[in-house]
This record gives sequence, C-alpha cells and structure tokens, in this order.
Amino acid sequence: MRVAAVDLGATSGRVVVGEVGGGRVGLTQVRRFPNGPVDGGGVLRWDTGALFAESVAGLREAGPLDGIGIDSWAVDYGLLDADGALLRPPAHHRDGRTAGMPARVHALVPEAELYAVGGVQALPFTTVYQLAAETDLDRAATLLLIPDLLVHHLTGAVGAERTNASTTGLYDARAGEWALGVAERVGVPGRLLPPLRSQGEVLGTALGAPVVAVGSHDTASAVLGAPARPDRPFAYLSSGTWSLIGVELERPLLTEAARLGGFGNEAGVDGTTRLLRNVMGLWVLTETLRAWGSEDLAGALASAADAPAFGPVVDVDAPGFLPPGDMPARIAAACRASGQREPGTRGEVVRCVLESLALAYRRALRGLERVTGTAVEVLHVVGGGARNELLCALTADACGVPVVAGPVEATALGNVLVQARALGADLPDRWAVRELVAASTALRVHRPGDGRAWDALEARAGAAGVWG
Repeated sequence: MRVAAVDLGATSGRVVVGEVGGGRVGLTQVRRFPNGPVDGGGVLRWDTGALFAESVAGLREAGPLDGIGIDSWAVDYGLLDADGALLRPPAHHRDGRTAGMPARVHALVPEAELYAVGGVQALPFTTVYQLAAETDLDRAATLLLIPDLLVHHLTGAVGAERTNASTTGLYDARAGEWALGVAERVGVPGRLLPPLRSQGEVLGTALGAPVVAVGSHDTASAVLGAPARPDRPFAYLSSGTWSLIGVELERPLLTEAARLGGFGNEAGVDGTTRLLRNVMGLWVLTETLRAWGSEDLAGALASAADAPAFGPVVDVDAPGFLPPGDMPARIAAACRASGQREPGTRGEVVRCVLESLALAYRRALRGLERVTGTAVEVLHVVGGGARNELLCALTADACGVPVVAGPVEATALGNVLVQARALGADLPDRWAVRELVAASTALRVHRPGDGRAWDALEARAGAAGVWG
C-alpha cells in the first residue's frame, strides 16, 4: 500500500510517501517547502494558497497513490463565505491581535467554566481568543481549521476533524461535539462550526486517490507514531517549533488541579485524550539562530556542549518569547530581570535555551504525574527535536527517566498508518500501529544521570523569580 502524508508545520511543509507492507512501514520525502508568516496589511498571516500549491505539486511528484492524508499545526483557521471562497488569508497565531482577548472572553464565560467544558489550556492564541479579535465573522459562513481548509481545496468537502477541533476552546471534550452553547455566549455563531469527522473517514477523491481523515492535528499523529508499549506508563514530547509534552488518557481530565497546572485536554486518535502542556519549544533556538544570521545548528549545539553547565535559565513560556524578533536580546533581558548574569558567548546562549527547555519539560512532567497520580517510566521524544542529542540527554537528566528518541518522522508515520488502517491494513488498534513503528525505526535511548544538580538549578531559578 502506497499513501501520501501532507505534513504542514509552522516553519516548513512536506509531502511524504509511506509504503506499508510486510510488517514494515517506510517513508520517502518527495517534496519539502518553506512556511512562515507573511505581512497581511499589518496582521501576520499564512499563505495557504502557496501551501496548497506546494502540496499539490508534491502529490503529483509522488506518483500513483492509494490514499492522501493532511495534518498541520492547530488553532489557526480560515473563514469561508457562502460560496466557499476564503475571505482572506488565515491569521497567524503569533500575531499580536489577541492581546487582551482572553480577558474579554472570560468576562463572557469564566475561564474555569471554559475548562470544565473543553479542557483547553488557556493560551492567548487559542482559536476562541483569536475569534474574539476577528473582524470578518458577520461575512463568514464557515470556519475551517488549516488541514480542513486544504482538504476543502482538494475535494470540496467541508468539515472539522476532531483532534484539531478539540484545540479550539469551542469543543465539548466529554461529548466529542461542538460546545454550541459556549460558542454562542462568546459571540461565535454556531453556523460557522462545520460537521465533525473522525479519523479513517474517506472525505473525497483527489488526483485519483481517496482523501482520508487522519489525526489532522500534527501532534495527534505524532503521538500515535510514538513507539510506546501498553505495559509501561509513558509520556511523550512532540518536539518541534512547539514542544508538546503530555500523557495519553482514556478520557478527559477536567479537574481544577489540571487547569491550574496549565494542562490541556486534546482529542487523540481512537478516542483517546492527550493531556498536555504547550511549551515554547525549538522556536526559541531557531529564532536565536535567525537573529545571528546563522543556519549552523550543528555548530551551535557543539558550542553549547562545551559551554558551562547550569548557568542562567529563562522561562521559555514567557509571552515575550512568542513573537518573532531578536531572541538573544530577549534572553539577555530576561536573565537581567531575574538577577542572573547574561550568557556571554553564543555557546552559553544556546546552552541557556536548551537547559531552560529541559527544565520546562521537567516541571511539566512532574505536574502531569501529580494531576494523574501515575508515575511516568519513559519519555518518548518524537519529531525534529529527537535529532538533538544534547537536548535529549539534558531532558533525560532533568526529568529523571529514560528518553527514547525517535522517530523523527512520527507525525508522517501516524498520518500514513491511519490511512493504511482505513484502507485495509491489519492494524486493529493504536498499539499495533506503534508496534509497527518500533519495528521500522532506529531508536536512541538516553539514560538519566544524577538529578541533584537539576534540583539545585530549579530551586535557584525559583528563588530568582524566573517563573514570576
């Protein structure tokens, strides 16, 4: 069986062909293309027209296919008019238009009530807060999240796949349906919310192949592609532009402790729930390199490995690190504000970023264990960050559990294998999918060392007020 995954990330997209058979799955990238914000008259926007054109070009280059599936990042959306045309390019979640919007929404529906229904982490770029800043709602007939928008362009189908819909703040986590009452109260007309669909549904045909609904939120596909075992409690870290660290549950956890801990409930493949925290992720590192005019990631990591350990750290989730700009200057300012010395060399700056990320993962993992009452035995790191051996090693030491790094292509694997299952492959459940991934992937295990230095670093950072 030969299927294509269109996998769109916040900094790049690609088309990957997956071949499934003989107890193995293999991937071949046929096209890769850049992605990023464009200036849309004072608002950062996505060029979804270019993304669609590149995706179709990749699908044509892929040759004959048995299926096509599309995944992307979450929360961003396009608005269609009554004729199905896009009103304007979708706004980018890093745009500053959402400033003050959470407070406006919470005045209509208190944050605790929103969480009790949808269980979503209260982040300023969540769809419900973006919609509070929207100027086109009166002219719009339908809202489509990014992967569903591209499916619409390919097939004409209109709908919302559940894993991505669950990130909007307008989804009832228990019922698995739109929270129409919440939508109306915050001023989002129910007519905008399209029919929901689940993984495995055939949505139409394009280029001679069925288009299949996959876990359209890239993290949902990535978690499915993590080679975990059912007999070992695990956490996952989907490590890319964003870091999403969480655990897989059978049902949502909508407790006040989970809300106050900063954890969100997002729908996973096969009716699971991904209880997770968004961490700023490798954006901080890539934006640092961009500010230096450098693409030498290997050199930056080598210099960080040689830099002194346990130096200054920052709260990578601070709002100041969200927008594009001079990241090294913001890191230095954050260190000064917390009474720490500024990183001096470039190696020290990169070491600061990596240790700050590892510390954020440690804090999130400990919080997950507290709110779920389950001790994690292994952390699966998937996505591009699995290649970053220094970060994986620091994360193992900080978290005190083995880190299994890989596959890098977990999102594409999850996308491909949902398609394969829908089209007849013998993959009865998510554990069979993960067993196939493990059999097809070279993995690297990082064992934890002595964690006492991390205890001291976390205590020092807390005393300095790094987390406010």
